[in-house]
Amino acid sequence: MSDLFEAAGLTPKAPSPLADRLRPQKLEEVVGQDHLLGPGAPIRRMVEGGRLTSMILWGPPGTGKTTIARLLAKEAGYEFQQISAVFSGVADLKKAFEQARARRMAGQATLLFVDEIHRFNRAQQDGFLPYVEEGTVTLVGATTENPSFELNGALLSRAQVYVLRRLDEAALNLLLDRAEAFEGRPLPLLPEAREALLAMADGDGRYLLTLAETLYAIGPSEPMSTTELGALLQKRSPAYDKDREEHYNLISALHKSVRGSDPDAALYWLARMLQGGEDPLYVARRVVRMAVEDIGEADPLSILVANAAKDTYDFLGSPEGELALAQAVVHLATAPKSVGVYNAWKAANRAARETGSLAPPAHIRNAPTKLMKQLGYGAGYQYDPDTETGFSGQNYFPDGMARQTFYKPKGEGHEAKIKDRLDRWAAMRARKGGDAD
Repeated sequence: MSDLFEAAGLTPKAPSPLADRLRPQKLEEVVGQDHLLGPGAPIRRMVEGGRLTSMILWGPPGTGKTTIARLLAKEAGYEFQQISAVFSGVADLKKAFEQARARRMAGQATLLFVDEIHRFNRAQQDGFLPYVEEGTVTLVGATTENPSFELNGALLSRAQVYVLRRLDEAALNLLLDRAEAFEGRPLPLLPEAREALLAMADGDGRYLLTLAETLYAIGPSEPMSTTELGALLQKRSPAYDKDREEHYNLISALHKSVRGSDPDAALYWLARMLQGGEDPLYVARRVVRMAVEDIGEADPLSILVANAAKDTYDFLGSPEGELALAQAVVHLATAPKSVGVYNAWKAANRAARETGSLAPPAHIRNAPTKLMKQLGYGAGYQYDPDTETGFSGQNYFPDGMARQTFYKPKGEGHEAKIKDRLDRWAAMRARKGGDAD
């Protein structure tokens, strides 16, 4: 409800944010998304054809999802209608669909833009289906979350998913150039401080312009250094959701960097996770898994190092304990790699499932009673450590089951000695008449 002053136009309007004042007025002005909007790109071809199809725009904050939706409607001649899944419910959706249906009857197409569409529950998402199918609305949903996890398969089958990229340095620099042209003066920053400002934005164009607006508002008399900029503006925490896709992306990057023997990349991803607020003990558990899954007997010390890092963190806490995790990550990344034990365990499990409940051969069964001895339990058993060579070559598989070879070391690191030993034992077993490998 307006008062008399507002009705008379005497109340000054609050100025809109710089990011809003610099919002692109046509698709060509959108920065950083040429793979979607440039010549020959899919959304560009759609606009040139004059017919839009439903789509999901998936990308980080500040990459232009809302702007693109507005401009699509403008350039294709659609009525733009926006709702937010954060503030809207079933009644709002029904109203939007009714309005779109009325427009359609009058010959006007509607682009329904749904911000944060992943926040609608599954039943609400299903509510879009008939209106999208019959063409009442062209749906453009915006989300920062992986649509594969957050959106119904039925809805995804009716919409094309387009991935927006975080803005690179060139795109961010272009936004700052526009801000300076709009303000008619350069940002009060030394060149290295300007670079630091770009880093602070972390690929978010809206956040970058908010920082620039703050600097213009403060208006220092002299260009600021990086140190002065850091004291004035707080660097925001990196985008990281511990229970969402980014969590799994980063732990996958850490694990694969270790597996790929790249300690530098591994340390980077470790730092990214810990700075993002990840539970260090979650990382420690994954490090132990790396030791047993990717290294195994190629470096038996790795599992000890990994467990020691976990215990050290338990003892010291942050930040000192994080150095133990870093040490373990470097040790594992630089260790020789082998999946010999990993593959052997899978093969042994498969054989165990296939052979059912075959009993051990009699000579390696325990014989604690007289009857069991009379039945031949333990008869002929040879105590390997007491033999001349320390190896008897006896059969330890069930009767009726051919000898299997599950563990096949490739001879990397410590496994080189193991491989030589196994090869020697196989030859001795063959000479003694045992089943050959």
